Amino acid sequence: MNYDKYFSDIVKNIPPSGIRKFFDVASTYKDAISLGVGEPDFDTPWCAREAGIQSIRKGLTQYTSNSGLPMLREYIAKYLKARFDVEYIPEKEIFVTVGASEAIYLALRAILNDGEEVIVPEPSYVSYAPGVAFCGGKAVGAKCYVEDEFRLTAENLEKVITPKTKALILPYPNNPTGAIMTKENLESIAKVVEKHDLLVISDEIYAELTYEGRHVSFAAIKGMRERTILINGFSKAFAMTGWRLGYVCAPNELFKQMLKIHQYIIMCAPTSAQHAGLEALRMGFEDNFREIENMREQYDIRRRFLVNRLNGMGLKCFEPKGAFYVFPCVKSTGMDGEQFAETLLEKSKVAVVPGGAFGESGKDFVRISYAYSLNSLQKAMDRIEEFLHKYCKK
Repeated sequence: MNYDKYFSDIVKNIPPSGIRKFFDVASTYKDAISLGVGEPDFDTPWCAREAGIQSIRKGLTQYTSNSGLPMLREYIAKYLKARFDVEYIPEKEIFVTVGASEAIYLALRAILNDGEEVIVPEPSYVSYAPGVAFCGGKAVGAKCYVEDEFRLTAENLEKVITPKTKALILPYPNNPTGAIMTKENLESIAKVVEKHDLLVISDEIYAELTYEGRHVSFAAIKGMRERTILINGFSKAFAMTGWRLGYVCAPNELFKQMLKIHQYIIMCAPTSAQHAGLEALRMGFEDNFREIENMREQYDIRRRFLVNRLNGMGLKCFEPKGAFYVFPCVKSTGMDGEQFAETLLEKSKVAVVPGGAFGESGKDFVRISYAYSLNSLQKAMDRIEEFLHKYCKK
């Protein structure tokens, strides 16, 4: 049977994830050290696990409201105010989603008409541009450069705005580069956003993994709350990736349109995950978010180790200030990121992600995750250094 005629042209023309495609190949190599998965190697806090288990034991397995457990939304509002100084009304401006990924899709689906444009900084997470396409829009890349520490500048944003531009995705701290935006950076972006009357989808899933100072939310910038759809979740800060628990915060008019889609396609986020997330936040306030602080301290040690090792072996690597990735340039080896990753895996059995998976401006880089034990990172760096001596001599 010829299925081709049944497929959506949009879906058919979008390539598979560059990350997953590479790691399907990497998984066939025995004894390979994988540094590619963007997933904390810490366990979900015990209190959250117990709360999830107890909710099932108590038979709390029915649907919650579409927006999520009222108490969870109250704690999310309390958390955002305490940690990032942004305020949202739990009943009218916050709802719980199946991970931050659903929240991103809902935001795009709610605002886009066919052919409208969304600006996506490059390099950035692989799902943004396909998500825009799935919603009938067009993703337009705004290139970010290592000379600017991969921050989006107002000048580069201005260059790609057209009369069709509807929104900007602002993904900081950034996957794959580890870049962050300072308050001054965000204020310069805010001026452009206001000038061109844009909405901003601010993906702040890595907000707690900021290593210098405190993360600044775009919604906290003067005049930007009314233009911002704030997206966050429990995956990174609370090591809860498999629980699939995120949330979206937005002014009520935007909130209502996104919630409408959520009602029809999802109903509600998993009940047991919501109870787990509630307990994670509740316990966080009791112990001043000690587990988050401990996790960040461990990541910081690994971050500094990798930057020092990579620069020491001649792979130029700027110092990332957020998330849990480093993004070294491999141009000095005579290979681009794709060639380097493939050869490194074949010859030395270390898996990293080609930077081109995150946009054209990442093609001479590779992404290395440090969400792995320091012992694994040390072994991998030894293999990479040996690889450079054997196969990348100048």
